[in-house]
Amino acid sequence: MADDRVVVAAGVGAPRLVEAGVIRTSRSDALADRLIEIRSGLAAVLEEFKPDAVAVEALYSHYRHPRTAILMGHARGIVLAAAAEAGARVESYGATRIKKVLVGSGHASKQQIQRAIQSAFRLQETPYPPDVADALAVALCHAHHAGRVAHAR
Repeated sequence: MADDRVVVAAGVGAPRLVEAGVIRTSRSDALADRLIEIRSGLAAVLEEFKPDAVAVEALYSHYRHPRTAILMGHARGIVLAAAAEAGARVESYGATRIKKVLVGSGHASKQQIQRAIQSAFRLQETPYPPDVADALAVALCHAHHAGRVAHAR
């Protein structure tokens, strides 16, 4: 089980990548221990950077993989609780919306998303592992949405 962590500074000008990484846990550990490890790692990131908001991807499950959906639900609950404890509001975005914001199509491929992220942050290479690219996509979608909301006020 892993939980992606990305810190993007958004405000005036283009979003800026501050930090990106993955909180990994051992598959051999008990689920409760893995969730505690994710919570501790995320709490440290939230304490260090004190974000106003935490953006997450909306849960999606496929009927062929119900166990994955349940595990993701546990991890997502930890993320939501840690964000709330840190005083950060939580924004959730569906995969189709994220893709549409980044590349203009809700059916964009992983490669298109990675190229959009690489371009937006002027990275030399595509983000690795792919989980980090997914988290960056969510962060960029939120930065875009937050910028539009702030601009409309």
